[in-house]
Formats: sequence, C-alpha cells, structure tokens
Amino acid sequence: MEELIKKTKERMEKCLDSLERDYKTIRAGRANPSVLDRITVDYYGCPTPLGQMAAISVPEPRMLMIQPWDTSTLKSIEKAINTSDLGINPNNDGKVIRLVFPALTEERRRDLVKEVSKRAEEAKVAIRNVRRDSMEELKKMKKNGDITEDDQKNGEKKLQDTTDGYIKQSDEMEKKKEQEILSI
Repeated sequence: MEELIKKTKERMEKCLDSLERDYKTIRAGRANPSVLDRITVDYYGCPTPLGQMAAISVPEPRMLMIQPWDTSTLKSIEKAINTSDLGINPNNDGKVIRLVFPALTEERRRDLVKEVSKRAEEAKVAIRNVRRDSMEELKKMKKNGDITEDDQKNGEKKLQDTTDGYIKQSDEMEKKKEQEILSI
C-alpha cells in the first residue's frame, strides 16, 4: 500500500509540474524567455524548438532579444513567432529579432487571470483523477484479499489527505500567478 501512495504522490507531483510549466508560458507584462518555449521553427524541414536555434536574452524588462546562431534562419524564426499565439510582432534588424511586450491593459489582465484559474482547475481535476485511480486500486487490493478493510479505510484516508495537500499547493500557485499578473 505504501508503494501505491508513493506512485500517487509522483503522479500528483507531475500534475503540479505541468501546471507550473503552463504558468511560465503566460506572460505577465514582463519579458520572460519561457514564453518562447512552445515555439518551434521550421529548420531545413525539421521542426526545431526556438531555444535550440538562438540565444534568448532580456536586455530590458519588457523586451526579449533573439540572436540566432545561424542568421539565415531569421526569416523562419520571425515567421514562427508571427504564426504562434504570442500576439507580439517581432522586429527584425537583420542580425537579431526583438520582441517588445506591451503593457497589459486591465481587460487583458482579467482575461489572463481567467486563464490562470482555468488551468488551475484543470490541474485539480487531473489530481482528483489520480486519486480516483488509486482508490480503485485499493478496492482491487481489498477484493483480492491483499489488504484488510481497515487497511483500505486507512489507505483511502491517506489518499484523501495527499490529494488535499496537492490541491492546496495548486491553489497557492494560482494565487501567486494572479498576484503577478495583477501587479502593475
């Protein structure tokens, strides 16, 4: 049963890691290189992550500078950024690409907060699904005679306590991201 609890914790941890990665891609008015993590560039017919093709730096708080290793890829990088859901027009000067992040409007901040809440809720659903799977596993163990009814009840209580802890962590991550977005 301890093995089951351990596996459950690992799966719930992965849910929180996924939520954290999602939150990094939401821009909060400041330039953050991780917003480019999901952008892939067509590099000689092969989709390649932007981070593997260029140096990405933050010269100013609201600007990202992309300096490709191979300057012949500037056009394809620019095209990939334009077709992404980033919503920022790249400035290409022939050597580097600059992305200037505009200040967020109040309406855009509210939309981002809604997106943060939606992603947090998806993470909570994933955590609860992990709990459900583990509860079913406990019932199978009881049915097979591997554990007693008391062990099953104790296991269910441990699973619920574990789930509550991970849901609380998800809520804390959500609040932190909302504060980051709403702060000017």
